[in-house]
Amino acid sequence: MTLEAKAVGPSFAAEVTGVDFSRPLDSSAVAEIVAAMDRYAVCVFRGTALNDDSHIAFSRLLGKLEHAPRLFGKGFARFDQPELFDAGNLDASGNILVDERRRVYNKGNALWHTDSSFNAHRASYSLLLAHAVPPVGGDTQFADMRAAHDALPAALQAKIEPLWAEHWLWHSRMLAGYPEPTEAERQAKPPARHKLVQIHPGSGRKTLYLASHASHIVGWPVETGRQLLKELIEFATQPQFVQAVAWKQAGDLVIWDNRCTMHRATPFEDTLYRRDMRRTTVYDSSL
Repeated sequence: MTLEAKAVGPSFAAEVTGVDFSRPLDSSAVAEIVAAMDRYAVCVFRGTALNDDSHIAFSRLLGKLEHAPRLFGKGFARFDQPELFDAGNLDASGNILVDERRRVYNKGNALWHTDSSFNAHRASYSLLLAHAVPPVGGDTQFADMRAAHDALPAALQAKIEPLWAEHWLWHSRMLAGYPEPTEAERQAKPPARHKLVQIHPGSGRKTLYLASHASHIVGWPVETGRQLLKELIEFATQPQFVQAVAWKQAGDLVIWDNRCTMHRATPFEDTLYRRDMRRTTVYDSSL
């Protein structure tokens, strides 16, 4: 395998060529992909021809996979494979969603976030594979949290270094308009706590660990902590830290490192166009 990575926009995203997904990858090929991820944090692979099974098999080469929660009951799941997260706008029959509770839940994806930060065992990589893309809109934006940390004033870096934030799935969903979660939903996804400043294991650089899931700063008054989190997210999502990735065709795969990026979905006509996106999520093995 001859992997080539070409930077796209800011230096933390790249389009990668030279990977043949039609055959099993050996350990040296996987090591090259991991090295590219450590360098860029967001890697785009076009026209991979992966299907559900090969998507999962490839993802397993990067670590143990998280299982998607069945928050809306088994009858709503589109996939038999528990490793696949549904990031589209379709129901179990493949039709555009009309269930309003699920539609509002999906709006949380438009907020800047980090996948699975609300879990005690956080995620390293997310691997999002396109099966159907709308003709207009629906790009994914990414923010470089290593560069954002580096650009903070030294006094603010020192202030936030020892802080921990509590992350809760339902906090971000309610920010997006989701109703008060049921008791079953609360029990299915309790909050988790993570350090606000992390060392990214692949590069050794300091990085902010933020998300719209971050509810408050542990030990601070809630509103004071939320104001700090808001200011940090606004700082980290300035144009110089952000890169958009366009989904061009079925088979496009984007891998990103949740430990040093945030991302968000951008709008499209979700009542008119089908968007079928399926994600696997790798547990962080560095913990």
